[in-house]
Amino acid sequence: MTDVSAVTGEPELKRAIGPKLLFFFVIGDILGTGIYALTGSVAEVVGGALWIPFLVAFVVAFLTAFSYLELVGKYPRAAGAALYTHKAFGINFLTFMVTFTVMASGITSAATAARAFGGTYLREFIALPTWAVGIVFVVGLALVNFRGVGESVKANVVLTAIELSGLLLIIAVGVYAVVGGLGEPSRLTEINAGETSAFLAITAATSLAFFAMVGFEDSVNMAEETHDPPRIFPRAMLAGMGAAATIYVVVAVLSSMLVPADELAAAESGALLRVLQAGAPGFPLPVFAAIGLFAVVNSALINMLMASRLLYGMANERILPRVLGRVHAGRRTPWVSIAVTSLIAVVLVAVGDISGLGGTTALLLLLVFTIVNIAVLVLRRDPVEHPHFRAPTWMPFAGILLCGFLVTPLAGQPLERYAIAGVLLAVGAVLWLVNYWFIGRVEVRADRLTKG
Repeated sequence: MTDVSAVTGEPELKRAIGPKLLFFFVIGDILGTGIYALTGSVAEVVGGALWIPFLVAFVVAFLTAFSYLELVGKYPRAAGAALYTHKAFGINFLTFMVTFTVMASGITSAATAARAFGGTYLREFIALPTWAVGIVFVVGLALVNFRGVGESVKANVVLTAIELSGLLLIIAVGVYAVVGGLGEPSRLTEINAGETSAFLAITAATSLAFFAMVGFEDSVNMAEETHDPPRIFPRAMLAGMGAAATIYVVVAVLSSMLVPADELAAAESGALLRVLQAGAPGFPLPVFAAIGLFAVVNSALINMLMASRLLYGMANERILPRVLGRVHAGRRTPWVSIAVTSLIAVVLVAVGDISGLGGTTALLLLLVFTIVNIAVLVLRRDPVEHPHFRAPTWMPFAGILLCGFLVTPLAGQPLERYAIAGVLLAVGAVLWLVNYWFIGRVEVRADRLTKG
């Protein structure tokens, strides 16, 4: 395996993540704010059968996860999808756009969580300006991120345990209520197709639900801070995804049985609060709101960890300015990348509500996953000396077909998502030109001066 510090001259990132911490990282990132916020949105699209889109989305995610497991075993370095794209195709523009897309998804998710922290859950206790709370929130995450990956992932374990307690509470209340005769099983097969077909209603809802399933991708960006990545990643990632999938589907089933789809849709991000009210009318809602606070903190922390490591990894590949690869000698964390990603998140928090980008982000990530499934097949021609996981060949092909289909309008994606995606990609293309023509030339000149 390549010694990054020997190539870059920077200290190595600190390896502090073992199998248990990686398991909690995966499950904490997948659960995150998705299950707390998406239940109502999915119910609005598909109706009472909202468990079906979550289940289908997990099947698609599992197929793609096998491709990631093969690639992270072959190339156990930071940067994930962007690194694999670069190695498979060697097209700097494509690599940059994948980097930009994945980074944007992480920062957008973190900024959305920051606004949810101040604008939804915190308001159960105190009303403060959402933008101000969000900025303080992001700065706090940056400090934890800078402090060290060990501290960050240990904080993730605590926060994941808290958010799991909230979901287990929903499951316990739901099961008790259903056993007591409060549930309506017939809702589980209700599909509100409207003017479209049941198939399109399910695929459109699956495209939305997929946004909640992509946390496993964040974990591969932490490969350089993980002990023996080729060995521990397969079991930790698949176990984390399996646990998260089970929780999502059970919560979706119980939610549908206890609350009609139109009420879940009307509750929006408060859908699980509505489920709790239906199953246990006397339960103090501020307790669940407090759990929600910890859930969004956890989701945002993981996304900011991922985004900063992505920039760090691409700087080491010379796709982004080398300054983003700087590592703090004492903390051994990529401090410049942490500062840059945190600054972008602060700007997003300050300019307004960005939660509507969730569907567009899912669309772009499905495109990235299609590319990764192609990359794993291309890179079969690039053997490595160390042993690593190998995905069954049919899985990448299935991932290409399913992810590729969900990206198209044939899957029922709203046309406005394509418009927003086009704007985001255009911004990425402009940034690539700036990086290529301006920053790249400055670094070439600096190299010449150093050699001279």
